[in-house]
This record gives sequence, structure tokens and C-alpha cells, in this order.
Amino acid sequence: MREHPERIAVRGSDDDITFDELDRRSARLANWLSARGVRPGDRVGVQLKRGAGLITAFLGVWRAGAAYVPLDPEYPPQRLAFMADDSRVRILLTESEAACVPPEVEAVVPSLLVDSHTDSTTQRQEVPRGTAAYVIYTSGSTGVPKGVVATRDGVAQLISALEQAGVYEDDATVVAWNASPSFDASIQQWVRVCRGDTIVVLDDEQRRDPAGLATVLEENQVTVLDVTPSHWEMLRSRLLTPLSHGRRLTLLMGGEPVPGHIWRELAGAAAGGGPQAVNLYGPTECTVDSTAGKITGDGPHMGTALPGTELFVLDAALQPVPRGDVGELFIAGPGLAHGYLNQSSLTASRFVPNPFGEAGTRMYRTGDLVRWGSGDVLEFVGRVDRQIKLRGFRVELGEIESALTNHPGVDHAVVVSHDTQSGRQVVAYYIPAEAAAPSPEHLRKHAAQTLPQYMVPSVCVKLEELPLTANGKLDVAALPKPADVVSREETPGVEPKGELQEFIAQVFAEVLGRDGISADDDFFALGGHSLMALRLVARLKKNLRLVVPVKEVYRHPRVQDLAEYVAELAEVAPRSTQKSPGFGVSKDGGGRA
Repeated sequence: MREHPERIAVRGSDDDITFDELDRRSARLANWLSARGVRPGDRVGVQLKRGAGLITAFLGVWRAGAAYVPLDPEYPPQRLAFMADDSRVRILLTESEAACVPPEVEAVVPSLLVDSHTDSTTQRQEVPRGTAAYVIYTSGSTGVPKGVVATRDGVAQLISALEQAGVYEDDATVVAWNASPSFDASIQQWVRVCRGDTIVVLDDEQRRDPAGLATVLEENQVTVLDVTPSHWEMLRSRLLTPLSHGRRLTLLMGGEPVPGHIWRELAGAAAGGGPQAVNLYGPTECTVDSTAGKITGDGPHMGTALPGTELFVLDAALQPVPRGDVGELFIAGPGLAHGYLNQSSLTASRFVPNPFGEAGTRMYRTGDLVRWGSGDVLEFVGRVDRQIKLRGFRVELGEIESALTNHPGVDHAVVVSHDTQSGRQVVAYYIPAEAAAPSPEHLRKHAAQTLPQYMVPSVCVKLEELPLTANGKLDVAALPKPADVVSREETPGVEPKGELQEFIAQVFAEVLGRDGISADDDFFALGGHSLMALRLVARLKKNLRLVVPVKEVYRHPRVQDLAEYVAELAEVAPRSTQKSPGFGVSKDGGGRA
């Protein structure tokens, strides 16, 4: 940073900042926070759009000695308000307006501070070891999200371990920041600015548009991209081949298990000069990453422990299981978080004494079932509880059930996950109360008031009673499958009119994995999400030879509205890009972009 002050540190859609300017802006913000009484251990909320200002805010909070609490603007206001209140933020750094500001919290627009005459002289802040670095909220089985308090020592350990393991390049490089700031994978992406890497902040539209993302990577000579396997499915066709800027792309895969077909494809691409990929695993409670393994060979695995991390595969009595047997994974080392904010009993149950370490040390019980495979690598087997990973995010099904049963018209709810052709779906089954029972669509809207979009059930199914086994337990196998139910109200929809509407409805049906799409059906109300929207625009491009921006799906989510937009787009598109008459849907079997 000091050696190359004029080199670009952060490139965002809002601004480009040199290392020298980033230093001055973050120092101004830190000094302002300190003057407001913010001290080490305090928490500062950050609710900002994706851009260069977000990294400035995070660094400014750290330089003041405080911990930041990321509040994703895309989350429902009720959830943001809970997180801000539960974490007791002193100050909220936000845009001009924020819907989640507790009454006693001062809200400020950081850009007004860093552009002001606030002193930018660096004032060294003495921060005790073990001070909190950030609080990230994950899904909670009790019905409310829980805040994980990670430490500065844990972040330093993460950077050091990834450098020692060869995951980070020796020389300064260009890194794309892809993850949501409320997703812990974002830490190891943006924090690389501290070691001299240039960070390219992808905005929401770039993250959702494979063609646009490929262009950004090319133009900025990005060499590192962090993605979940689900997101990679949408990007693969544009990024499997070598980039034109001549530098090899490194993919850091994480957030969920890598399917076998993706593993083998990436291994083959690396052998042929395409992108090289690394599989990273680690729970939020252990500061992002605990294991790493190069994606090579035939079968998926979690790799080996990062330097400084200890892994234990144990049975119910906390004794090591024989090699090859399945046990629960426990993790120890300096990356462990303090625990859960305001939840001491939960912290004690998950962060347990380490019988294999020095007195007073702890280990975290992950809930992941694993075994040691050949080559001393870990292999993922499953979970000991009902937690799932959905598009990279940790989801406790119990939290979704709690949100549904908070509706006065719901007596009982059970949520399960189904693997379908269009990906993993969360399906809710509910028993209505005697009072006015909500329709499935009304119940989805109710859930969306408190749950982030990725946790809202794709389908809600009204049942008179839940199927039970002979011993009185829920018979999951007897629940109706998503393809056999309709999540919207029973009133018939308007039939698609004309060849284009019929074609759009057919694409909806294939991407969503359901039949009976009407002209007034809403893509997102039927369970569509951002990754499915990528599949949708990829199908439209392949069959119509028209580039439909993902944002237009959000603006025109109904079949008839999207068809009208596509017709208008076709009128102004160059003749050479249009498809000949006929709208046959491609049967390529995978729906990959």
C-alpha cells in the first residue's frame, strides 16, 4: 500500500479509489467515529449498497477499533431492524434513508464524512487482542437469526493461512468481490485489499448477468473469483475457457458441497489450461475457511486443514472414529469466533472444551458428518440436524417454520428441502388454524416480511393433516412432492395468448420445474430466485438470440409483461441477432447458461 499509493485499491460502479485515497478516507471515518465515542468492542452497523464506499466503511470501522455489522439492504426491513437492535450498534452507516434505524442509534451517510474536512491524519488505535472484528448473522433454529462474533485475530489467521496454503497468490493481483456482505465468504474477498490486492466490487446486476460478469472480469484483468457451486452453474459456459487478458482465473468454490459433475468438469478445465479451482470449507463460527483442497481428480472432497487449524472427526462420546468411519467434524484453532452474541447457553453448547488441546482451549462442533478419505482428505457425508445450505447460505429450517407459524391463520408448519431439476427447493407444508386460513401465496408474502429472499419457501402447500409414521413421527416420504402441488390460489389464471406468451410460459415451466403456467403468473411468486432468473435469460438468449438483461426479469416478472418486453426488444434488435420464426424450447437437459 505504501509502496504503490497511486495504484487502484478498489474499483466499484460508484467510484475508483487509489490506496492513498482509501487510506485517507478510512482514516477520516475512523477519526469521526472515535470522536463520537466509538471504542474497541463497540459495534457499528453498515447498511450500504455494493460499491467502493462499502470497503471504505468496513476499514474505517476497524481503524476505530470497532466491529462492523453488515446489514444487507436487500434484506426485509424487519430482519434488518432485529439485527441492528440485537447487536446494539452505536452508529449506523447508511445511505440517505434507512428503514431499520433504532430510535437511539445515530444514522450517518459516510460519503459526507470522507468528503468533508474531517482530519485524515492516521491516529493509531490500541486494540486489545481478541477484539471483535465483525458480527455476521446466520439462520437460527430457534426462529430468529443469531449473530456470530468473529475476532481480529481470526481474520489475521485466515489471511495468513490462505497465504501459506498457496490459495492467495504471492504477488498483488485483482480480485472480484462477489459475495453478499452478510455472507461470511465476503470477508476473505474484500479483506485482500489489506495485502495490496485490487478489489473489483461487482454490483448486483453484474453478479446476476453471466455475460456482463465475463466482460467485467476481462476488462479489469481479474484473476480471482469466489463463487458458490450454484452460481457457477450459471457462469460456466462463459468462464470455462481461458480469459483473453492472458492471466489464468482462479475460482474459489465454497458455501455448499461441490457436486460431482462440477468437480470433474473443473478438474478437466484446469488440466486443459482453463480456470483452476480450489474448494474451501469452513463455518462462520471458525472465521470463513478451515480447509482447502485443489479441485483435481474424479471425486469431490473438502481438502485438508489450513495451517493453524485442527480437525477432529469424533463420535457421540467425543472420541476419534476409525479412519474411514463417519463422525462429526470438530474444529479448533485461533480462527474460532467468540461465540454467539447475547446467547451464552448456545455458545456453550457449540463451542466445547477441547480434550485434545491445552487447558482452556475450545473446539467448535460443526454438525457436519464427515470421514477421512484416501489421501488424508475430508469427505462430506451429511448433517446431524436439519440445517441445509441453500445457494451458499446456511439455512435452519426451524427458522422458516417459526416465521410461518407466526401467522395467526397457521396452526402448524413443517419445512423440508427437495432436490429438483431446477435446484434445491424449500417447501413448506402447513395446517391452517380455524380462523381465516391464508392462501399459499399469502403465506409466502407473510414469510417474505421477515425472511431474506433465499429463505422464503418456493412452494407452500396447505394440508388437512400431516402424514405420520406408525410411531407418530412425521412421514417425510409421504408428503406431496412440489411438482404435484400448486403454490398459488386456486382461481384459474389467464391462458397465455399468442406464440410468444406460450413460449415464455413454457420457459417458466422448465426453469421452475412446474406445469400449468398462466399469462399472469409471477416468476418470483412461483418460487423463482436470482439464480433461476439467470437460467431464464440464458434460455431466452439461446432460443430467441436476444439478450434480455436479468434486471428486466425483475421489472417484468409476469409472463405477459415479459413477453411484451421481449417483443419490443425484438423490434429494435439488429436483424442478424434474431431467431427465425418459431419458439421451440431447447431440450439441452440442464438449463445451464
